[in-house]
Amino acid sequence: MPPRHVTPRFDSQRLDATFTALADPTRRAILARLADGDASVTELAAPFDMSQPAISKHLKVLERAGLVTRSQDAQRRPCHLEPVPLREAEDWLQRFADRAEQRFAAMDAVLAELVARRAPPSGATPSSPKNKQRKKESRHERKK
Repeated sequence: MPPRHVTPRFDSQRLDATFTALADPTRRAILARLADGDASVTELAAPFDMSQPAISKHLKVLERAGLVTRSQDAQRRPCHLEPVPLREAEDWLQRFADRAEQRFAAMDAVLAELVARRAPPSGATPSSPKNKQRKKESRHERKK
């Protein structure tokens, strides 16, 4: 039986691989570049101060996570972004965002109720003449 915090519709190993791949800023930059279109390893390596083998290692992590695929185009082997694992991670995270929104909405309702209980009577503000008169009458009655 899966742990309570993991819903059966989510593949735990795939989520782990996705989040592991996303944990590195170089891999996130590679994905951002691939979001603009396919690119070769040479093109992906260009903005980084690292070797092509280092970029290839990052690409292997992204491939294992299912975030990147490579195809053959004559001599060129372009890398392509695969959005499905990102959507799955987004869906998994959205559950927590939804829960947080529900909790905030409940807290807002409680706070609104507390404020309504403490609010002065309609039309009266703490410094309004009506409130000043009530305070004066109240003090006068206490003296009796």
